[in-house]
Amino acid sequence: MTCLAPLVSLPRVSLARLPTPLELVPRLLPAVLGPHANLPQLYLKRDDLTGAELTGNKVRKLELLLADALARGADTVLTCGGEQSNHCRATALAAAKLGLRCILLLRVAEPHHPPPPTGNLLLSALSGAELRFVSRAEYADRAARMTAICDELGRQGRSGYIIPEGGSNALGSLGYVACIEELHAQLPDPERPTTVVYAAGSGGTGAGLLLGVALLKLPWRVVGINVCDDRAYFVQRIGDILAETANAFAIDEAGTLAKTREHSIDIRDGYVGRGYALSQPAELAMIRDICHATGCVLDPVYTGKAMFGLCAELRADPASLGERIVFVHTGGIYGLLAKAEELAPLVRSR
Repeated sequence: MTCLAPLVSLPRVSLARLPTPLELVPRLLPAVLGPHANLPQLYLKRDDLTGAELTGNKVRKLELLLADALARGADTVLTCGGEQSNHCRATALAAAKLGLRCILLLRVAEPHHPPPPTGNLLLSALSGAELRFVSRAEYADRAARMTAICDELGRQGRSGYIIPEGGSNALGSLGYVACIEELHAQLPDPERPTTVVYAAGSGGTGAGLLLGVALLKLPWRVVGINVCDDRAYFVQRIGDILAETANAFAIDEAGTLAKTREHSIDIRDGYVGRGYALSQPAELAMIRDICHATGCVLDPVYTGKAMFGLCAELRADPASLGERIVFVHTGGIYGLLAKAEELAPLVRSR
């Protein structure tokens, strides 16, 4: 089975600007770690450039998921996430582009006093999506809540389609098999050992990257740096997505990865910091320093935390991830706007 085989027969809507660029960034690691003779070569896979309003990794998944929604006759899509969810923003805007209604189940601290619309939340609201705010406790039951909403839509003569958190299921994850194919075509000497690093937030991106490497039989490692939960959670979650992929699309390689998940799924834990979407001053200062040195903007929720973790790993052992690293920039720039008050003192201090 070739790497394209799971994808060629699947319906897809064109939403992303692909392939995204691959950029060598020789000044990035020295900007954080200082000059060091043994630092690896670092590339950025610029999935933050999949579009303007649709920026980020979620759109790769949505091309497949929304095509499936349309094929099933849905007129409304439902999904969920935090108040500054990149996935919810991308889903809302893509749904508007395709003429679909969108309902977002958003986790907030106080549902009766929702936060002001900034960043991703503002764009979700501008798209016309219906925003339903729930508490953290209520969000824990998000799957059942979305199913209940979908059932209610059915009683109204409408047809709903549920997209899981982050678009992370078997179908959505196949979008990142295609990303590995792009990387294989873009990297010089693609058979050279390479480590692909990504921010682990809902598991679908990691599952797709791992499967793509396995299908192409590349001598590459895939390393996730979790920005929430812990290693055990992501080994289980990514393994479950791979098992689902094996069953849904009869891909043997996905089944093998799922069965060997403790060995095959590499998650570097310890960099969640204060918690999901909560920033430490050192993380924000690193985002500032990288932007100053390279012009590349990382986000505080995903890529900023993951890059912070990557640099910590290299500070401890510059050779630990090999001589060549590709960091998948999964977007999130709009989430940075919600951190304006925290960033302002750091920007003024330069």
